[in-house]
Amino acid sequence: MAEVSKDIFESLLKQVEEYSRTFDAVEVGYVDEVGDGIARVVGLDNIRFSELVQFSNGVAGIAFNLERDNVGIIIMGEYDEINEGDEVRALGRIASVPVGPGLVGRVVDTLGNPVDGKGPIEAADYYNVERIAPGVMERRNVDRPVQTGIIAIDSMIPIGRGQRELIIGDRQIGKTAIAIDTIINQKGQDMKCIYVAIGKRKGEIARLVATLEEYGAMEYTTVVVAAASDPASMQYLAPYAGCAMGEYFMENGEDALVVYDDLSKHAWAYRQVSLLMRRPPGREAYPGDVFYLHSRLLERAAQLSDARGGGSLTALPFIETLLGDVSAFVPTNVISITDGQIYLVGDLFYAGQRPALDVGISVSRVGGDAQTKAMKRVAGRLKLDLAQFRSLAAFAQFGSDLDKATQQQLDRGLRLTELLKQPQYQPMPVSDQVAIIYAGTNGYLDEIPVERVAEWKEEFLRAYNTQFADIAQKIQNDPNAWDDEIEGELKDAITTFNSTWS
Repeated sequence: MAEVSKDIFESLLKQVEEYSRTFDAVEVGYVDEVGDGIARVVGLDNIRFSELVQFSNGVAGIAFNLERDNVGIIIMGEYDEINEGDEVRALGRIASVPVGPGLVGRVVDTLGNPVDGKGPIEAADYYNVERIAPGVMERRNVDRPVQTGIIAIDSMIPIGRGQRELIIGDRQIGKTAIAIDTIINQKGQDMKCIYVAIGKRKGEIARLVATLEEYGAMEYTTVVVAAASDPASMQYLAPYAGCAMGEYFMENGEDALVVYDDLSKHAWAYRQVSLLMRRPPGREAYPGDVFYLHSRLLERAAQLSDARGGGSLTALPFIETLLGDVSAFVPTNVISITDGQIYLVGDLFYAGQRPALDVGISVSRVGGDAQTKAMKRVAGRLKLDLAQFRSLAAFAQFGSDLDKATQQQLDRGLRLTELLKQPQYQPMPVSDQVAIIYAGTNGYLDEIPVERVAEWKEEFLRAYNTQFADIAQKIQNDPNAWDDEIEGELKDAITTFNSTWS
């Protein structure tokens, strides 16, 4: 018994001798004022901009205003239980989100927390939500295509990997449909996708996720949710968080696509937060740095140089207009930042043209650099034919007699317009697009009634991918597969099909 007591005594003595007191210096402040998702805190004299803080109830916040006698904090969560006098601790790190392959296939909130009920996320790293965009010498030319699967875009408004292409239009005319189709079409294209939903209804986001799962697109997609019911602070940070998640893949030599749906609501959220922080308002009550708000986000999209690994981050920002007014403050800002715009027009949408692209005023500043050789050869004629058709159609409305050549151009334009119509969730491979555009621009549809063009397209593509599959494979697999021999084979295939189709 004495030996046991001696052992216990020696063990306790050893622990006492080995004990060393450690001190952790933590800067602590106190809530001076709280309300509407904003807290003013005193005592945090050494805090940095965008540094994370934690309130006594566990809710996180971000330092947004650094003033002489207090710090303006935007609260990232529920603020009902935060009271004046509560303790606030600076966490010593800038606002960051988890990144890495563990986020692929998941639905997360602005801070990277899972909201899909599939358990915790294994993060490869943490990236700051605000990061410096790659410099000029770290980039190279955008010359690889992002195949959206939408005929009108891939043929006339091509998007390249590393580009920033704005999609702009009124509400409910198919902007999100373009994003979903583009994501679905990335299957097998070695492209990670991040969809950032800003200010959307939770039911709408749930339907979108279900659609992506149905088409197998969630295997390579991350959805970042800042729903309409979330605080404005979460909506403000969401696109930066989604961009950081995409930058992980870019900096590891991979390709990523980020969809910001939409930046109009993002600007509204920023305006709300800024006004609550009593920042001076400017035009349309937006703060003076609203241009910088989006430029510092969209400039992070890039095609990196080979020395930096050759990865890319492509941005598809969305802007919602009111009654087609693209000259409003936020639309003009974002137009000036991006590398082109895809305009969706309500009149075309209600007239049955889906997607409702206005090809005349839509533009891609990358142009043919981001197209395959085959698409470049057949699509140049398409844009010219449609431009002539639009000008002639306006002229023909006056009811004057038309000569044969003019009538022929009008008839061909009607058929090309029908060819460009495309159902939702049915993105089309490049080989199919090349074949039907070639048939339309070279007069192989001139004898087919306009109302039967859709039927012809469906049956021709079925034959093209079965009877003439070898031609389709050549065009699909080799970006530079276009010469007189392939063109002759395609011409023969179309002629053969037309001779048997009735």
